[in-house]
Amino acid sequence: MNAYHIPALLPETIDGMRINPDGIYVDATFGGGGHAREIINHLSDKGKLFGFDQDKEAFENRIDDPRFVFIHSNFRFLSNFLKYHHVTQVDGILADLGVSSHHFDTPNRGFSFRFEGELDMRMNGQSGLTAASVVNNYSEEELSSLFFRYGELSNARRLASLIVKARVQQPIETIQALVEAIQPAFKFEREKKDMAKAFQALRIEVNHEMETLQEFLEQTPSLLCDGGRLAIITYHSLEDRLVKNFFRSGRCDGAIEKDFFGHTQTPFHVITGKPITPSEEEINNNPRSRSAKLRIAEKTGK
Repeated sequence: MNAYHIPALLPETIDGMRINPDGIYVDATFGGGGHAREIINHLSDKGKLFGFDQDKEAFENRIDDPRFVFIHSNFRFLSNFLKYHHVTQVDGILADLGVSSHHFDTPNRGFSFRFEGELDMRMNGQSGLTAASVVNNYSEEELSSLFFRYGELSNARRLASLIVKARVQQPIETIQALVEAIQPAFKFEREKKDMAKAFQALRIEVNHEMETLQEFLEQTPSLLCDGGRLAIITYHSLEDRLVKNFFRSGRCDGAIEKDFFGHTQTPFHVITGKPITPSEEEINNNPRSRSAKLRIAEKTGK
């Protein structure tokens, strides 16, 4: 049986977080618990770790340890749930934004075009919007926009047109039906790469991933104590650009604000000038980590 998820950049992330054994930490994307378990290994009896995940299957991986608290919720509600647990400041926050191996390898979740199954793609199985809802109900213009914006596909208009034509015949309810509908838009040599981008775009739309990430990031400066560290692992350029802008300026739009003396006003000191990427050894052992990028910033107290 395959592991639920092999955590990307594990030693680099733990080293970069510079864990205080008595500190309070947040794993905002608990998943299979790989990063969380390593964080706990670095905590004393006084330390605490809060793990967030909206997926009910992640709940089954929760850690049986008095230092760990599992919060069954999306990390966009980070501040509210920490406040509920009487926590206002933490020493470090981690978010691994990748979809777990388990999700990609479970056909009925609909995340991968490698399998047949329902066209779902919901991280939270209780939410209303599915990928099938998107492809069958969005207008051609809306579909084109999301494929261009979230998949960065130059042939977004053709993809949208093919979907609209196919759904006139019958609703597109399965992975295979969607693959057959959009396959003509892709050149053979780029088919897998561009198909993955199309599925990525739908997944981002279904789960409101970019809006959620922005809401999460904007909460972090007030939650981190001075010297606290924020570690984010991204997997595509949209996420990475947003995180890079936020680390640099403290704003998701990347706009730089300067004081009277011309000094950039930002709550962070960026630890990683360039993002940390996986070694060849890690990529060989865990191919899905190939596109991972780790960025770390420290709350400066300014």
